[in-house]
Amino acid sequence: MKLIIIAGGKGTRLGLEDIPKPMVKICGKPILELQIELAKRYGIQDIYILSGHLSNIIIDYFGNGKKWGVNISHIVENKPLGTAGSVKQLEGMLKDRFMVFYGDTIMDIDLKSFIEYDKEHNNSIANLIVHPNDHPYDSDLVEIDKENKIIQFHSKPHDNDKNYFNLVNAALYIFSPKIFDYIQKNICCDFGKDIFPKILNDNQLMIAYKNAEYLKDMGTLDRLDKVTKDVLNGKVGRLNKSSKRKAIFIDRDGVINKEVNNLSNIDDFEIIDGVASAIQKINNSEYLAIVITNQPVIAKGFISEKELNNIHKKLDMILGYKKAYLNDLYYCPHHPHSGFDGEIKALKKVCNCRKPEIGMIERAKELYNIDLDNSYIIGDRYIDIQTGKNANLKTILVQTGYAGNDKHNFNIEADIILKDLSQAIDYIMEINNDN
Repeated sequence: MKLIIIAGGKGTRLGLEDIPKPMVKICGKPILELQIELAKRYGIQDIYILSGHLSNIIIDYFGNGKKWGVNISHIVENKPLGTAGSVKQLEGMLKDRFMVFYGDTIMDIDLKSFIEYDKEHNNSIANLIVHPNDHPYDSDLVEIDKENKIIQFHSKPHDNDKNYFNLVNAALYIFSPKIFDYIQKNICCDFGKDIFPKILNDNQLMIAYKNAEYLKDMGTLDRLDKVTKDVLNGKVGRLNKSSKRKAIFIDRDGVINKEVNNLSNIDDFEIIDGVASAIQKINNSEYLAIVITNQPVIAKGFISEKELNNIHKKLDMILGYKKAYLNDLYYCPHHPHSGFDGEIKALKKVCNCRKPEIGMIERAKELYNIDLDNSYIIGDRYIDIQTGKNANLKTILVQTGYAGNDKHNFNIEADIILKDLSQAIDYIMEINNDN
């Protein structure tokens, strides 16, 4: 697979004058060099660098790429063309699917896994890496369906009266050459703002690749300082999907939000005090924050999946405004017993995802390469504790919500009982020196 690196950034917010933005050094190497080394590590050898501002500095430094064992071709734009407009310059030169980096991102992505994912979805025009972040309110957001098909883009600024899933375009793509059909020549345009909505309006397929690896831009001085520290302490490399990750699996009702029996009204959804700051602590560690929740209200006909999604959008926005996020959320819509007016017959069944079964955990394990032996589950019921035992997780019961009042149904003990989610996260961080 061939790689395009868009390297036309000026770095105005960084106060740069003498070098283009992608030539900022991290630990003694320009960001572009780190990206080229990453690509080479995964067998990508043919690279196009698209530059404009101070392009001579990039060309002089990298030349034809021989020093790095790759083949580099330089394409210089005569005027700013934007992310999509610059890529349009390669039309006719790329006959197969190709990858695109933005030259201002620090990352360590398992590109092999992304390429394999693309092979499974090679009927799409574009496959995009997406992830949550701690500022969804001022980010361009992506909405997907259960099959990871992209169904809508929500560009900032957002309507404050609406809720959105916290899923952000991470600016790392694999494209079909058909993408060129949607880009005008010699016109300044960007993928997120101009091209992707056009593709959706044409009812063409775009697929999201959900990701929890390290991929951050360094466009401000604060972000540059943060990513530099993360490179120095090895965090960037440790979050590569090829290495196992630890996770904290969290029940929803009674742990994250106040318990409401058969919650179906979005106005009744209220998070518990301290939850956002607790999840932020997970985000600042190297654990994944993943919710797993039984939602039989769907099978019972009390709420539709669309209405449940709206509740989860509300959760994402509440957390986002407090600079916290969930890496993922899984729910089981099934219920094994019939007898409810308006129930959904197709969802009335025994399944492998309803806790204490571990289907939701297994799905997360496969997607994120999770080390279950060193991961945790936090719940307010012993059914959550039994789920953790079944998956070989460490278990924490909290005294919010039902506070373990279903103990009589289970012949098990939690590894530890704590007050609430906040105390549970503090405990995990303290004993693992991960705070």
